[in-house]
Amino acid sequence: MTDEPNVIPAGENPFGGVIPEPQALDPDPARFAAQLEASMARWRDQEYRVVWLEISLDRAALIPVAAAAGFGFHHSNDDSLMMTARLEEGAFIPAHASHYIGAGGVAINDRDELLVVSERYHRTPRRRGSYKLPGGALHEGEHLVEGIVREVFEETGVRTEFDALVCFRHWHGYRYGKSDIYFVCRLRPLDERITIQEEEIAESRWMPVQEYYEAEGVSDFNKQIVRAARDSAGIRPTELEGYGDPARFEFFMPHLDR
Repeated sequence: MTDEPNVIPAGENPFGGVIPEPQALDPDPARFAAQLEASMARWRDQEYRVVWLEISLDRAALIPVAAAAGFGFHHSNDDSLMMTARLEEGAFIPAHASHYIGAGGVAINDRDELLVVSERYHRTPRRRGSYKLPGGALHEGEHLVEGIVREVFEETGVRTEFDALVCFRHWHGYRYGKSDIYFVCRLRPLDERITIQEEEIAESRWMPVQEYYEAEGVSDFNKQIVRAARDSAGIRPTELEGYGDPARFEFFMPHLDR
């Protein structure tokens, strides 16, 4: 954006934000302080609204300098911290990600048996016989369809095929104060041989659905979502032609008769 001496090279976003190049930050805190002061003055003159300053782990000594210059923490990754500072009073800074995304798989075989698991670390004498759906958290950049099939296979060794999304739960006050969305997906079993993930799973079995409904160790919530998966049509993955790259976008819609 600029080649001015002592001004940090930077790009910009469409919302009036300036984004300094992380590797252009001087690793010496004293020199960085002067560099940042000159850059902030220049960016104000150019009427930018917010500075998005990414500091990599190898430059962590610069964090106190940025904090002293008015920057606050926004979010962090394993190897970097994002800090922000307003150049315009009241400029909008969007919050970082607010939700976790997880999924549970309802896989029922031709004998009306449901694939269930009992988690090793939640298994106590009082909770013995407590079964839940296999599933877990989606990986970054992973589609829901891929994630639930992967999770079920990892926990149980059973290969499945995604059929439909049947319901979801939205829950606030989850891990680290974030919210959680838990999707319930109906899957078609492609085989039935169980090989558990022993690090996390104490037991997995094919349980008759009626037994699952009657089990004292199964929550009412889990029973309701299995009923929803068994008895409702759900919504299925749908490609919308011309909307966007299917590698980035995932849609679920009812299949309507025309």
